[in-house]
This record gives sequence, structure tokens and C-alpha cells, in this order.
Amino acid sequence: MNSFWAVFKRELKSYFTTPLAYVFLVIFLFFAGYLTFNKQGFFEARQADMQPFFINLPLLFIFMVPATAMRLWAEERKVGSIELLFTLPITITQAIIGKFLAAWVFLGIALALTFPMVFTVAYLGDPDGGLIAAGYVGSFLMAGTFLAVGCFFSAVSKNQVIAFVLSVVACAILVFAGMPSTLNYLSAFLPAGLVSAVGNMSLQEHFNSLQRGVVRFKDLAYFVALIVGWVAACTVVLDERKAS
Repeated sequence: MNSFWAVFKRELKSYFTTPLAYVFLVIFLFFAGYLTFNKQGFFEARQADMQPFFINLPLLFIFMVPATAMRLWAEERKVGSIELLFTLPITITQAIIGKFLAAWVFLGIALALTFPMVFTVAYLGDPDGGLIAAGYVGSFLMAGTFLAVGCFFSAVSKNQVIAFVLSVVACAILVFAGMPSTLNYLSAFLPAGLVSAVGNMSLQEHFNSLQRGVVRFKDLAYFVALIVGWVAACTVVLDERKAS
């Protein structure tokens, strides 16, 4: 546990020792506010809730989360510090979980900094607190899922740009597979059962349930399974590199 916490604290601290973390937070908060209050017509709708924020979050996360994840292992491989990490008295699993959780906490901080939107909605109306809480839980789980995807591709490639592009594509597939336009297109040449299965496997389907305030076990299990699966795949990749 001491080794795990050492990696966790080192990684989390590294986000705030350079201006990159602050630039990321500013960009994230700017686009989150812009998409919520301008693109979605928050004030014109005259409805005090957080739905305009949550609706745009998957699209924003497709780009912002891979930008955070691409450096997790690609940078370690590029500068050669990953070989030093392999020689330390720490397992690959501890190192991966430590770095992953530190990045997830950082993304959680970014989400928490959107609290002025909640205060704005509460000031303008009487929103459902449970609905907002469920939306934030779903957002945090979605961030963890995209981060796990990015962690895997960062381990696969030592080029951060390639890791970023592959992560964006994978995350986009998870989101857009459940879009009505995608499902309508697939229904033209796939059986209805298979189209339904694609929709049920998409991240958008499960996130929509949570943002509507419907907290179901299968939705939580979906996110947990994806996070565990991608992190486990990252462990396999780095184990093979350590053995070679």
C-alpha cells in the first residue's frame, strides 16, 4: 500500500507542478459553460436544470479525457523512466492503479469546479437535487471509463499524439454507437436484435439513464466492467513489456 500511495501522490502532484493542468481546467470549464449556456440555449429554455450540461459532457469528454490520459505511460516510455519504474519494489498493477486513480481524481476535481452551474440553476429555480447528483455520478464514471481507455492506448504507444488519436476514436465509438442516427443507419442492414444489442452496449445508453436520475445496477456495472477491463488490458500490455 505504501508503494501504491507513493505513486498516487507523485502522479497527482505532477498535474499541478506544471501549467498544463491549469490550462486543461480553464479550457474544460470554458467549453462546459459555453456548451451549456450558449449552444443549448439554457436561458431561452426557461427550465432550471442541469440537463444542458450533462447532454454535452460525453462530446466534451471524448477530447478532454484522452488529452489527460495520453501522457500516463507514453511519456514514461518516451523519456525512458518506465524502465526505472519497473526496477522499483512495486508491482505493475500497483503502478497502473496508482497513476489511474490520480488521473481520475484530477478529472473529479475538474467536474467539481463546475459547481457554479449548480448554484446558478438552484438560484434560478427549484431543481431536483437527486437528479443532479445522479448526473454527476454518471459523469464521474464516464470520465473513469474514458480514462481507462486512454490508459490502455498510452501503454500501447510511446507517441502521445498517436495515443490521443486512438483514445479519441475508441471513446467516440463508445458514445456514437448508441446515437439514434447510428442505430437507424445500422438497422438498414443488420437484424433488429443486433442493432438493439449495439445500442445497449453503447456508453450513451447507460449515461442517459443516470442523467435522467435512474440509477440502475446494470448501468453502474457497465461502467465498472469497462474500467476494470481496460485497466486489466493495460496491465497485460505493460507486463509483456516488462518481461521483454
